[in-house]
Amino acid sequence: MNDLETIEAYAEAHSSPVGDVLRRLGEETAALPDAQMSVGHLEGMFLRFVVAARKPRRILEIGVYTGWSSIAMASALPAGGELIACDVNEETTAIARRYAEEMGVADRIDYRVGDAKETIAALDGEFDLVFIDAWKDDYVDYYELVLPMLAPDGLILADNTLGGMRGNEGIVRFNDHVLADDRVECVLLPIRDGVTLIRRR
Repeated sequence: MNDLETIEAYAEAHSSPVGDVLRRLGEETAALPDAQMSVGHLEGMFLRFVVAARKPRRILEIGVYTGWSSIAMASALPAGGELIACDVNEETTAIARRYAEEMGVADRIDYRVGDAKETIAALDGEFDLVFIDAWKDDYVDYYELVLPMLAPDGLILADNTLGGMRGNEGIVRFNDHVLADDRVECVLLPIRDGVTLIRRR
């Protein structure tokens, strides 16, 4: 176990435990080829805390995978809140739907299967919170699409942004783009593989 894994294990052990449904979701996801794409316990709790603290009415999620992040966020949505969750994979989205039903949050999540950029372009209204966790090469495109749709006090969270340290070209380009954007301010937090918080100035 490397230092980062040791830190993450300690952090998880000292964070509130997940319930049976998310535990089983984690077990089913762990058997999939791209299991590392799931946010997992620690980041899931972080997302839940952000939603509980900020009380957004509308959330946009770009990249669902098997649904841990959407379920975690939806579980903290205030009454009447809505989460639109975009993903290109019908099979993994079906897993997300199944566990959302078990968690009792399916009525708060509107799953949209298809090209995320096309889905976003067809959406109306403002979003209080946007979570980006999809194809890394398209992060800048996602960001530019959602920034005009962000509520005045809204927040964008972008996942896997420490990937820039490993030379992931899409993430390097995204990190540099956001840092140079004088419309916003940002902070990159070393939660798991990095989460960047972005808000308008």
